[in-house]
Amino acid sequence: MTVSSEQVPAVRRVALVTLGCARNEVDSEELAGRLAADGWELVEDASDADAIVVNTCGFVEQAKKDSVDTLLEAADLKASGRPRAVVAVGCLAERYGDQLAESLPEADAVLGFDDYAGIGAELRRILAGEPHVAHTPRDRRLLLPVTPVERVATVVALPGHAQAPDLPEGVAPASGPRVVRRRLGSGPSAPLKLASGCDRRCAFCAIPSFRGSFVSRRPSDVLDEARWLAGHGVREVVLVSENSTSYGKDLGDLRLLETLLPELAAVDGIDWVRVSYLQPAETRPSLVEVIATTPGVVPYFDLSFQHASAPVLRRMRRFGGTESFLDLLASARALAPDAGARSNVIVGFPGETEADVEELERFLVAARLDAVGVFGYSDEDGTEAAGYDGKLPEDVVRERVERVAALVEELTSQRAEDRIGETVEVLVESVEESAEGPVVEGRSAHQAPEVDGSTLLVAGGLDLAGLRVGSLVTAEVVGSDGVDLLAVPRRPAR
Repeated sequence: MTVSSEQVPAVRRVALVTLGCARNEVDSEELAGRLAADGWELVEDASDADAIVVNTCGFVEQAKKDSVDTLLEAADLKASGRPRAVVAVGCLAERYGDQLAESLPEADAVLGFDDYAGIGAELRRILAGEPHVAHTPRDRRLLLPVTPVERVATVVALPGHAQAPDLPEGVAPASGPRVVRRRLGSGPSAPLKLASGCDRRCAFCAIPSFRGSFVSRRPSDVLDEARWLAGHGVREVVLVSENSTSYGKDLGDLRLLETLLPELAAVDGIDWVRVSYLQPAETRPSLVEVIATTPGVVPYFDLSFQHASAPVLRRMRRFGGTESFLDLLASARALAPDAGARSNVIVGFPGETEADVEELERFLVAARLDAVGVFGYSDEDGTEAAGYDGKLPEDVVRERVERVAALVEELTSQRAEDRIGETVEVLVESVEESAEGPVVEGRSAHQAPEVDGSTLLVAGGLDLAGLRVGSLVTAEVVGSDGVDLLAVPRRPAR
């Protein structure tokens, strides 16, 4: 039934709930910028909203389940309070579209990436009770030319890439002269989208099919957004993409990231620039050197190894192996001995043998990584690996995950302990008062937001009372607890 305009509040409230990775955080802040510019009031408490927009994750099975559960929780709020619409956006919505809408009638609408530009109008129609047709999923790789340099002139919806001219006519961006973004948090660190999509064809990964082919943002747009973030209290920008090492190839310069990083580090107010999602096979010596030696660029290497056994990597449609990966790490540490390094690995891939697992373990022992995510293989719709022979029983996959995860826990704890005595710079993220005095927690340069542990500043050097969220403190590591560090401030905050 259509709702009359008298029944729709003049000022509409919207809550954005974000799941998944830092790339989704950027997309949510673009949606927030669009909605704010279109007259919507953003609220943190979903129970106070007229519409709840859930930015879903569709990467692996557990992420899909978490997204569906969150949509159902939002529907419960709708049934018992103010919210009148629950809307799914993001990767799960883009990937499954009308299938998700049919299987989850609790959601009032399922919007794809193409709907983001008109998100405010879409929500108004949904609140007014107008019928909505969920988008039909399609392989987004087919929307762009195969040749990367031909993609620049092609207009395709790319979440996180929006600029002011992309807004509806007559609507100025509330968040700045060019950037279509509204911060949803207030911490000193923020993700900054470098590119979208991926041209690689890893056998286990479905992301390119719903995120599309690789497209770089223009350097001027990235720099504009970094300046905007600095103006909103951000001291660390984390460059995110599906594959940061490909940046610039569609703009005619594969080494463009090496040029961009020093420019970002020179942005007034930005003290740390961190690069994430590096593809080992594409990580050039020149890029390693820039990351390791440029002042203001954090010597941090987020390398997507996925495995170390050459036969498994070939079946994954990837390159490298133990020796080449160790050489890459050694080249980084030769330039920056205290550099941080993290990775993810998949165990239980079809055809993986006991010898393959032992090779992975050999690599992990030698690699001295600061953090490692361990994932068990599971089939993903539409991927090459889903059709492979040699699938391992679930109990075997589970046992290997537990075995490798236990090794990783031991190795990363030892790596943290090895850092005792190092001088580190710490970005303060929280300050809480207690009976014993302030409790100050942050991250050292080798620790990325949310995934690599934290550093607790303890009394023994400078007074902790003057520290604030966003302070940068030089400290000495005096202890560790798992991957977390304890450190004593040695030089005043800046």
